[in-house]
Amino acid sequence: MIDVYSWPTPNGHKVHIMLEECALKYRVHAVNIRTGEQFKPEFLKISPNNRIPAIVDSEGPNGKPISLFETGAILIYLAGKTGRFLPLDLHERYTALQWLMWQMGGVGPMFGQANHFRAYSVEKITYAIERYTNEANRLTGVLDKRLGEAPYLAGDEYSIADMAVFPWMRNADKRGINLAEFRHAQRWFDAINGRPAVKRALEVLSDVNSTAPHDDKSRDILFGKTQFQRR
Repeated sequence: MIDVYSWPTPNGHKVHIMLEECALKYRVHAVNIRTGEQFKPEFLKISPNNRIPAIVDSEGPNGKPISLFETGAILIYLAGKTGRFLPLDLHERYTALQWLMWQMGGVGPMFGQANHFRAYSVEKITYAIERYTNEANRLTGVLDKRLGEAPYLAGDEYSIADMAVFPWMRNADKRGINLAEFRHAQRWFDAINGRPAVKRALEVLSDVNSTAPHDDKSRDILFGKTQFQRR
């Protein structure tokens, strides 16, 4: 059994999608990042960077439990565990891995900054909004170009690279992106969005209140001094 400590964010949904695609048995534990549950000592034991998601697999390598944080590591681990969604052909495998790293190093951080300065920053800083909106659009252009060359990021087959990027392309307009202007990315997005496992994954933790307006406390936890305390 895999225990998943998560919240319905793009990073959480990456792992939810992989678990559903592989039909793995898992239990979800909501970690309310708005109230500071990510800072609890028991969560920090498995995710020392106080970020969701994290997993504990009771049936890890050699039958021993293993805990993992960082979505890229989790996706690679689950691909290895199941033998799915990471190509066996070495050229395609490394192509998938490079696009996975592209998401982790580019799309996630830059889209997150665009979202923050456009939606959550109390002070509307024109320079920051324009910088990160422009970068989000540039990265979407990189995605679109790649998907004009192949159906999926690794090539002909759907992989963990696609699972990593897809959740960040949801609600693209919130990052200042008009996805309809990127026809290859739009085609790819629609194909993934229609997959039954993806639809199930996007319902994970859909019952929690993750989109309510922030009050001063939740804003401090996510963006203020509480976030940056040493632990």
